[in-house]
Amino acid sequence: MKILWVKCDFLHPTDKGGQIRTLEMLRRLHLRHEIHYVAYADPAQPEGPRRSSEYSTRAYPIPLNVPPRASLAFAAQALRNLFSSLPLSLERYVSAQMRQQVEQLILRERFDGVVCDFLSAAPLLPDMRGCLLFQHNVETMIWRRHVENAGSPLGRKYFGLQAGRMFRYERDTCRRAGGIVAVSENDSTTMAQLFDIPQPPAIPTGVDIEYFAPPAEPAQPLRDLVFIGSMDWMPNIDGIRWFVEDVLPRIRARRPDCTLTIAGRKPTSAITELAARDSRILVTGGVPDIRPYVWGAAVSIVPLRIGGGTRLKIYESMAARVPVVSTSIGAEGLAIHPPLDIRIADTAEEFAAQCLALLENPQQRNDTADAAWRMVAENFSWESVAQQFERILLNTNPKSSPESDSRRS
Repeated sequence: MKILWVKCDFLHPTDKGGQIRTLEMLRRLHLRHEIHYVAYADPAQPEGPRRSSEYSTRAYPIPLNVPPRASLAFAAQALRNLFSSLPLSLERYVSAQMRQQVEQLILRERFDGVVCDFLSAAPLLPDMRGCLLFQHNVETMIWRRHVENAGSPLGRKYFGLQAGRMFRYERDTCRRAGGIVAVSENDSTTMAQLFDIPQPPAIPTGVDIEYFAPPAEPAQPLRDLVFIGSMDWMPNIDGIRWFVEDVLPRIRARRPDCTLTIAGRKPTSAITELAARDSRILVTGGVPDIRPYVWGAAVSIVPLRIGGGTRLKIYESMAARVPVVSTSIGAEGLAIHPPLDIRIADTAEEFAAQCLALLENPQQRNDTADAAWRMVAENFSWESVAQQFERILLNTNPKSSPESDSRRS
């Protein structure tokens, strides 16, 4: 097949869950298919376009300046967005140059398949009817959870505005798309009910067991708790702040020296300040290899209250033989069997209790880690996931048009 893949970022450095999922699948699809990859190029990350040959036949980098959230340019962008129908999180990535490039490629190359990777790429495509929409999250649910967890009436009003826009755009895009792929059965069911569409197929989350296999000896002194994830993503920021403010004091009431590592790219000032105030908290920022921080921890935590899709960090921790404590939302959509292979807790008291149980009992820690490793090793290879995606893509026709498919008008 000759496939056009449209995404808002390149895949290196690979420090976000969506990048990992796409990269692992594309590496395998590229062995069998011709991949044309279109994405925005970040001048600060030249590694992205340079390494694109690892997963694509040809890449088309498009320049775009996306202002950081803590900037005057972002504030101006947010102000302009008040008069738009698009959610701000999508409008930030709209570019006339990108739309023109995509449209020209579709007209010129006659692709056998077109993939819209994440909802954020949908405004860049001229016609979703011939596209396979790869839904890593149900974006509407993320924004509705922002509303539920907003700390002020003004925050609830703003998030409510964005959630309403996101619902309308995501619903209309899902109804227009030639096909949809979800990343869990839970997301698939949610989309069908929320947007009144046929239930789309779902592919599981994969993991590279060999890559995350721990060394014989830890690469660094053992720390108590680790959280891994992009620290410029609002659900991660919210989750870690909740953990540090509400859960960690309960753990330290019994284990005063309990340490926490927060390992992930672009930590905001709110996150770096946590470490500045507490020497027992380490904020790493972006790291070239996340594995030593996972291997060097006793317990991996996923204290998310907001989110969608599935968290690759859970399966990665399991492959690294590190037990996981997560909220229900954090582990949403994953094939798990608590308390056998993961501990689930949704209140501060329960979360602290589960962390303490694992920290204080090495046998429980080892039993949970062993059960989790067996589960992911037996069921979730990336090759299997790529093959499932490939079968779905084969049934999506990119050459449909208003004239040839008036049923979707």
